[in-house]
Amino acid sequence: MPPASEWWPWRNHRVHLLRLRDANAPVRILVVHGAGAHAAALWPVASLLAGRGVDLTAVDLPLYGRTVTTSRGKVTYEDWVDLLVDLISADDDGRPVVLLGASIGGLLTVEAAARSRRVAAVVATCLLDPRERRARSVMTRLGSFALAFMPLLKLVRGPIARLPVKVSWIADLRRMGRDPKLGRLCAKDARGGGAWVPLGFLASYMQHAHSEARTALFPVHLMHPELDKWTPVELSEGTLRTLPGPTTSQLLRGCGHFPLEDPGLQDLLTGLEKVAADAGSSIAGSPN
Repeated sequence: MPPASEWWPWRNHRVHLLRLRDANAPVRILVVHGAGAHAAALWPVASLLAGRGVDLTAVDLPLYGRTVTTSRGKVTYEDWVDLLVDLISADDDGRPVVLLGASIGGLLTVEAAARSRRVAAVVATCLLDPRERRARSVMTRLGSFALAFMPLLKLVRGPIARLPVKVSWIADLRRMGRDPKLGRLCAKDARGGGAWVPLGFLASYMQHAHSEARTALFPVHLMHPELDKWTPVELSEGTLRTLPGPTTSQLLRGCGHFPLEDPGLQDLLTGLEKVAADAGSSIAGSPN
C-alpha cells in the first residue's frame, strides 16, 4: 500500500509527511532521515514494517524532500530539533512512539526525544557526534584536513550564513552504500544529497553539542551497518557510551551505511519490531 502525503504547517514551513496509518497499531514509528536522504528515499525500507503492528510516519526536514520553506537561508540544525519536538507533540495520541533515525538523524532523534520527553525509545543506525575530532574527519570529503577549518565555523553569521552549499560537495556520499551507484544516485537527488543548504545550517550542525541527548533516560538502540565505510561503528558506540539510559548495540550484517542489503536489512526490521513490541508492552503493563 502506498503512503499518503500530508502537509503540516510549522513556523514558515509546509512540512511534508509520508504516512501509513494503522489506527489499531499499538505503537507509532517516526522515521527521520539524515543529510543524504529524505522521507521518500527511506520509504522503501520503512514500508517493510507495514502490517507489523506499527503506525508509520516519515518526515521531510526543512531543506529536504518536498517540504516547502520560504526562507531557506535562515534554516539551522536547531530548527530540525525544534521541528521534531513539536511534531512528536502534535502527533501524540496516547500511543508510545519510537523514533528511527538514519545517519546523522540518529543523534538528532536522541536529542529531540530527550527534549520532548514523549518518546518510548530511539533506534539509530548511526550516532556520529559532529563535535568529535575523528567524526569530523570521516564525515566530509576533506578528511583530516577538515579539522583545520573548524575554528572558522564561529565566523559563519549574517550574509555569509545564507550562502548556499551543495550537500554533495561536503558530505562524502561516495561511501553511502556498498554499491558506488547508490552514492552517485544520492548526490544527484535534488531533494536529498544533491540539495542546496545554507552554510549556516552546516555550521550550526557541526557546532551543536547535543547536550540534551546526554540526559536521555529512555532506551537507545544502536543498529549500525556492519560494512559501513563512511561512519565507523566505534564512533557511534563511543557516543552510545555517553548516554545515561539503557542502551543496546548490534551490527546489521552485510550492510553499508544505507542499510539496504540482507541479511542486515532483516536484522533492522526484526530489531525494530522487538523495540516496538517492548514499547507497546511497557505502556500496556504500566499502572493507570
